[in-house]
Amino acid sequence: MLDRGSSTTSDPPFLQMTRRAAKPDAALASCQTERMTEAFATSARSTVGLEWELMLADGGTGDLVPRAPEVLEALGDSSELERYTVTGELLTNTVEVTSGVGDTVAAAVDDIADAIASVRTASDPLGIELLCAGSHPFAQWYDQQITDKTRYHKLIERTQWWGRNMMIWGIHVHVGVDDVNKVFPIINALAVYLPHLQALSASSPFWAGDRTGYASNRSLVFQQLPTAGLPWPLQDWSEFEAYIDGMVRTGVIEDASEVRWDIRPAPRWGTIEVRACDGMSTLPELAAVASLVQVLVEHFSRELDDGRPLTTLPPWFVRENKWRAARYGLDARVIVDAEGTQRLVTEHLRETIEGLRDTAVELKCAREFAGLETILTQGASSTRQTLVADAADGDLREVVAHLIREFRAGPTLRDHLASLGH
Repeated sequence: MLDRGSSTTSDPPFLQMTRRAAKPDAALASCQTERMTEAFATSARSTVGLEWELMLADGGTGDLVPRAPEVLEALGDSSELERYTVTGELLTNTVEVTSGVGDTVAAAVDDIADAIASVRTASDPLGIELLCAGSHPFAQWYDQQITDKTRYHKLIERTQWWGRNMMIWGIHVHVGVDDVNKVFPIINALAVYLPHLQALSASSPFWAGDRTGYASNRSLVFQQLPTAGLPWPLQDWSEFEAYIDGMVRTGVIEDASEVRWDIRPAPRWGTIEVRACDGMSTLPELAAVASLVQVLVEHFSRELDDGRPLTTLPPWFVRENKWRAARYGLDARVIVDAEGTQRLVTEHLRETIEGLRDTAVELKCAREFAGLETILTQGASSTRQTLVADAADGDLREVVAHLIREFRAGPTLRDHLASLGH
């Protein structure tokens, strides 16, 4: 949901990527008139890390329950020697599971599956169910509790009503980048595919008991926070350093970790982090979207290696595309080039998938990549939720029950891949 603090003592395994050894610049530390620098750590190219935010719900009513502290206490230090971590979040109705560094998407997703299995050892005896979507269909913000940490209280104090309304759940996909000079060219190219990722993951059609008419209401709610939303179209790392310097000097943020763009650099880990997606409702869907992010980043990196420019869009088209994907999901028509050509997002996605299939094979994520076609054919979670609501005469408790069943009884990634016949 929101970033962890800057302390490295509780960093999840995948974030503990090898960092570039660098001596602190004493002049920068003592002179406020010079612009600060922001080191970009070394990480292995196209490695993957995943974060998945999960809701905790009452098994009987389906309403959210503020019991993350109980779950985390019951787990204790059981994950201390594991590749995954389980942590709390802004709200006490949420736990976040995080993978280790994956050479492949499958390795990272296996970590997530292990983390969920661990959480269930604590949540099942407590009568707590797990589910995930971009929003809870009927929960109310004023019933939720804030995790008792200074940074969270500070956030709520500053953002007030919008901060208290952050009942949102998402996934974050980190991909390692081998050269700091590639970071912003790749981010700007990824922005072309932001609506595609948002449409594939759209899972927040309901908000506080209302049918919003949006496939991804979460994406529009989240951008109300300071420094959230679309990335600024910066051209190189020095412009990012200037941005961070200005934001720190004016008291907007304390460090780069508080930049919450839909696609952002993660300097401490040497990754590009895609944060545009709603919470995925099943593990195979998480794997499919993660594979698309990994393949796109690697493809763009190869294009840069070969000296070819990357396709970008004017920022006004990027903004319009985000709104269209939030509103219409996989039914959106998106703008795909600077000339304003418009295509159905499903058509453009299928062309993209076909063009990148060989890269997926080389990255050993071809089976996960094939899961994108399943989403395109069967629809995203937002579609499934609205169909359940329609069949239940608008009873959103049935939608929550559906999400719980889907998360618990849906196929594991291994089962799903086996069904593809690969």
